[in-house]
Amino acid sequence: MNFDLSDDAKTLRDAARRFLSAEAGPAVARRAMEAEAPYDADLWAKVVAQGWPAARVPERYGGLGLGTDEACVLAEELGRSLAPVPLLSTMAAIEALLLAGSDEQQARFLPRLASGDVVGCLAWAEGSNTPSANPATVLRDGRLFGRKAPVPDGRSAALAVVTVATPDGPAMAIAELAQASVTPVDTLDLVRRSAEIAFDGTPAEALGTPSHWTTLVERLAVLHAWEALGTAAAAMEMTLAYAKERQAFGLRIGRYQAVKHRLADMYIKAELARAHALHGCWAWGSNAPELPQAAAAARVASLDALRFAAEESVQLHGGIGFTWEHDCHLYYRRARQIAAALGSRNHWADRLVRALELRNRAAA
Repeated sequence: MNFDLSDDAKTLRDAARRFLSAEAGPAVARRAMEAEAPYDADLWAKVVAQGWPAARVPERYGGLGLGTDEACVLAEELGRSLAPVPLLSTMAAIEALLLAGSDEQQARFLPRLASGDVVGCLAWAEGSNTPSANPATVLRDGRLFGRKAPVPDGRSAALAVVTVATPDGPAMAIAELAQASVTPVDTLDLVRRSAEIAFDGTPAEALGTPSHWTTLVERLAVLHAWEALGTAAAAMEMTLAYAKERQAFGLRIGRYQAVKHRLADMYIKAELARAHALHGCWAWGSNAPELPQAAAAARVASLDALRFAAEESVQLHGGIGFTWEHDCHLYYRRARQIAAALGSRNHWADRLVRALELRNRAAA
């Protein structure tokens, strides 16, 4: 059993890092934050040219047919670069279709998503609910009724995977957004724009069963764990570079023991989260029965690492770290957005406990 990334995934990670270092980063994120457009269209065109939306799509639908390793490293590098493009949301819609779509649905939607002509999104949140709670949105006679907010990248998307209520819990539907009402919503993350989407008889199709939704959430928990790893690494590296340069009382602050300990704690939490993320990536790619446990552990550990790195980055930068002009707040805001993307840390900690209880009961 090998939990390490494949050589192909490592090569893709290095290439993605070089590309995004040149084309994205905090300066590009700031420009997107101050622009009216919901995402950077020029950068998105370059990302599409790289073939990244097609990564997980099978070759018969115009994709590259890559594995979960490649999807995870792309998420990590997107998190590191704060790239203002709707790639992760599109990947979530693709994963839903791969998991639960019929042959006809896959043939109709996957080529459009793989080509980048259509942006996808995942619409599940209804205020303070959790991914396990039955939503108020319903699919009735092929039409959707309800309201979702916030929906990350909802302003950019033309296609949405939407959670709907069933007697057995939340399931999914897929809908074109041309006949839905999409309204901008302000969130703490000013780079990844969100929306409120209102469905009032919007045509839609059922997509899989409640069990498919449960599995999708676990897969996306792993994907977002890798995004969190990248964002935490960027915040840590920026803070380490600052500690090597900033002087106080005649010494660089990185020489003070208290600062060293905080930086070391950042690294330890990030490495622990990486171990869980690697386990989650393996469980996802192998369709292993350990996926519920591995996904929950990856989600909890990555949120802990990212929150600590983002908060300590602000603290260790001192007064400048609290200002609008410094980049610290970009990573802190993204940390809060990732933490809300699939339910809170407490929700996933509860899922982890339940998964461990089931494992121990089965082993008894």
